[in-house]
Amino acid sequence: MRTNRILAIVALIALVAILAYGLMLAHTPKAERLQGQIEAREYNISSKVPGRVAQVMVRRGDQVAEGDLLFAIDSPELNAKLMQAQGGRDAAKALQQEADNGARKQQVAASKEQWLKAKAAATLAETTYKRVEALFSEGVLARQKRDEAFTQWQAAKYTQQAAYAMYQMAEEGAREETKAAAEGNARMAEGAVKEVSAILADSQMRSPKSGEVSEVLLHPGELAPSGFPVVSVIDMQDAWAVFQVREDQLKGFKVGDTLEVEIPALGERYPFKVAHISVMGHFATWRSTESGHDFDMRTFEMELRPVTPIADLRVGMTSLLVQ
Repeated sequence: MRTNRILAIVALIALVAILAYGLMLAHTPKAERLQGQIEAREYNISSKVPGRVAQVMVRRGDQVAEGDLLFAIDSPELNAKLMQAQGGRDAAKALQQEADNGARKQQVAASKEQWLKAKAAATLAETTYKRVEALFSEGVLARQKRDEAFTQWQAAKYTQQAAYAMYQMAEEGAREETKAAAEGNARMAEGAVKEVSAILADSQMRSPKSGEVSEVLLHPGELAPSGFPVVSVIDMQDAWAVFQVREDQLKGFKVGDTLEVEIPALGERYPFKVAHISVMGHFATWRSTESGHDFDMRTFEMELRPVTPIADLRVGMTSLLVQ
């Protein structure tokens, strides 16, 4: 009888202790955990050149270094445009060279011969006029003959001057304005070649950063529109954790704070630094019984970056922040 009473008292005490412990746990504020995920910089590599994919040098999971060739686009239309631009450039340069070099030496020599011929004719016409003038003074010839000889002499002089001007033009070459115009046309043609060459070079796409190939969206033989991503590369060296923080919890975080973030997939905690807190909140409905407020709360995106690189970190891994 006494033993049963003692057991009952012990059980009652144990029950009271359990109830007290439960009440204590119920009234003890629980540590809140924020759950986020790992994100990283992703580069979607596309070409400005529309065409057919000629080669894809990578597969998903490949590690690539900055500058590695990822894929090539074949564009016959661009190759044809490049040939046209190169032909226009060669023609413009030839015209510029012609303007710079001036007339051929044979043309200069021919112009000189024409001038000397006109000069000889002018000299003969002058001599003939002087003879006719003498005979006219003696009354042997009529005034008409004298006037005809004078006119022929003057015409020969003007022909000589014109021939000499043509000789000077041939010797001096093209005008400065003509040379400048030829030079401008040559520069325009060279610019057209460089423009097409730059677009054509964009058909050989290289990785802008070191990282891991996450997606290959097109394969050899498929048509690639301009600007359509063919290969995606993720740079895990530029990774961060993203958390959505309720506004009543925001006061506990400041840009520059160093916090410990648990990565369950890796089974470790790592130091992260608060790099960014969004300046614009987003609506999220929280029950007043959970938030302790009788109004809807907003959330703000918070970005934390690892203090040191983390091995085996992957995009999408869960990250836990214990407050």
